[in-house]
Amino acid sequence: MTARTGARILVDQLLVQGVNHAFCVPGESYLAVLDALHDARAIKLVINRHENGSAFMADAYAKLTGQPGVAFVTRGPGATNASIGVHTAFQDSTPIIVFIGQVGSDFVEREAFQELDYRRMFGQMTKWVAQIDRADRIPEYVAHAFQVATSGRPGPVVLALPEDMQVATADVADAACHVPVQASPSDTQMAALRRLLGQAQRPLVILGGSGWTQVACDNVRRWAESNFLPVACAFRYQDLFDNRHANYVGDVGIGINPRLAQRVKDADLVIAIGPRLGEMTTGGYTLFEVPRPKQVLVHVHAGAEELGRVYQASLMVNSGMPQFASRLAMMMPIEAPPWRGELAAARADYEAWQARPPVYAHTVPRLDLWQVVERLKRALPDDTVICNGAGNFATWAHRFYRYTRLRTQLAPTAGSMGYGVPAGVAAKIVAPERTVVTFAGDGEFLMTGQELATAVQYRAGLIVIVFNNGMYGTIRMHQEREFPGRTYGTQLANPHFALLAEAYGAHGAVVESTDEFGPALDKAVAHTREKHLPALIELRCDPEVITPNATLSAIRATAQLQR
Repeated sequence: MTARTGARILVDQLLVQGVNHAFCVPGESYLAVLDALHDARAIKLVINRHENGSAFMADAYAKLTGQPGVAFVTRGPGATNASIGVHTAFQDSTPIIVFIGQVGSDFVEREAFQELDYRRMFGQMTKWVAQIDRADRIPEYVAHAFQVATSGRPGPVVLALPEDMQVATADVADAACHVPVQASPSDTQMAALRRLLGQAQRPLVILGGSGWTQVACDNVRRWAESNFLPVACAFRYQDLFDNRHANYVGDVGIGINPRLAQRVKDADLVIAIGPRLGEMTTGGYTLFEVPRPKQVLVHVHAGAEELGRVYQASLMVNSGMPQFASRLAMMMPIEAPPWRGELAAARADYEAWQARPPVYAHTVPRLDLWQVVERLKRALPDDTVICNGAGNFATWAHRFYRYTRLRTQLAPTAGSMGYGVPAGVAAKIVAPERTVVTFAGDGEFLMTGQELATAVQYRAGLIVIVFNNGMYGTIRMHQEREFPGRTYGTQLANPHFALLAEAYGAHGAVVESTDEFGPALDKAVAHTREKHLPALIELRCDPEVITPNATLSAIRATAQLQR
């Protein structure tokens, strides 16, 4: 061993832990780490334009690769800016490690420049928060951070780096690479599951959560096929099961198909593999009664603390997804299951939900968003990554796009606005060979749209589709429902998004009619592939078409009648 600075030890530990990408906004509070990263060319350092972009990109990296995402931000404002991504990673169960510069130990507890206590700030939204005060303990802290982030229910870890610790020297050995630890189901639990399945008349499977692998998805698919089970996916986890498959019956989330919602309520056995069964996946805790559902509920989750937290399931299994799925693959199928005939009916309900939506029975806009998604489905490769943040615009992707395989959907279950553009940029940087498309609302885009500059800098040729209806549409919809005709604080004066994209160095196009979208998409795809630069398509949408099911006028009229 030879003496190394704390910064050098830290970077060496990242290499040991297998880190190959890190996302950052530089700051004076971790200058020594930046200097050490200068020599660690095995780590690609992506420079962002805002710390929320760094944290969102780390989250998207982890979702896409299955490996922990890493972000570096500066103290104080940098940390608070990054907190939205940390909260997203916590609610989405995404393993990320955020390193934050900190004032030196000689200034601590004086409210020095940009000083914050990160243990108190991040305590509720992380799995672990710590500060590394001694250089010789860096290997221990970093190894523990990666171990905690990836084991059990995955999640974010925050480590603070005092400035003086970064330049202090120490003789210390490197740690070993982390090895994620997950629980496995017992023989007794698997036997109980098969017994419950054999007694069922109307079973339903719901997949969700993090920690999945392609092998695990394949094992679940084979088990569902052999037992003729209808499979739904939880909110924003639609890529866990091929949406084209005969066993897929839809997504259980915001804007759920009413027929699927009724199917969940009428099921006598629900096997929930992976999801937390939070507010979005349970229809505001209405699909299952709290605390004891009327359905027989089997709940499988990687975090033991989540089991029984809201719902007292009939069978609770603490297990990682690959571990549980491998046991499903060995389970003997049920002979002549009584629900076999219902599978086709459930699938037919899903197919009907995919048809031209009812909103177009009331209005015929120049730009048909359903046809926009239909064109995307025909034009894009099966492995295309679809990204989005929060807003009514995302309903078009969730309801009508068909996700074909694992890691083709990057979206925050936490409902964070601004996620889509950074996620798309990160996806294209990490997987340049894949097509990446981001759906963004006009309000959401201007929260993180500056990361188009990052995309240009790193020649990340993603396609961004901006839904411009001149308002915060989701809030406007809720206003019309709760306070009809009294809208306030939701109107937006927007820039010319296509010209803004061109100012960044991207390709820009405006689409105002259905016929214009196909050619615009073809040009955008060609531009991203030939120039390796991003493209933006601005959809100038009719604000009346607020959801696939209803216009704003219809929502307002219904609310007024009910008052």
